[in-house]
Amino acid sequence: MTIERTFVMIKPDGVKRAITGEIITRFEKVGLKLVGMKMMHIDADFSKKHYSDLVDKPFYPGLEDMIVSGPVVAMVWEGAKAAMLVRKMIGGTEPHSALPGTIRGDFTHITYDRADATGGQMPNLIHASDAPETAEKEIHLWFSEADIFDGYESVLSKLM
Repeated sequence: MTIERTFVMIKPDGVKRAITGEIITRFEKVGLKLVGMKMMHIDADFSKKHYSDLVDKPFYPGLEDMIVSGPVVAMVWEGAKAAMLVRKMIGGTEPHSALPGTIRGDFTHITYDRADATGGQMPNLIHASDAPETAEKEIHLWFSEADIFDGYESVLSKLM
């Protein structure tokens, strides 16, 4: 079993909806270990660094407008194949097609068509690294080593 870290960000729409605790609880209940967390505002320059692979996409301006519109909660989670597990738990990028039981499937329903009609903003609550390699890059962008707390054992980590 591969224990790894992954990056998760609750976007401004998730923070504004006051479901941060519910989202964190879901990750804790499945046995993931929270090893880093901070709340912050990001600016356009930081958004471009984080979404560097999307900056040239036609939807990027709407994404940037949304991500800088309020505070985000950035987290590092650790667990068995954490990146793959978290991606399953959050559901598809388009909330309308995300399965019930996933974070996006349970808390939002916007479609790509609606996002296009409203300037390209896709309020889909959460971002998560798509692979361990991406997670490593994103974790180092958002967190210093001093921000990571791995010197404790969670109750559920004994099961991993």
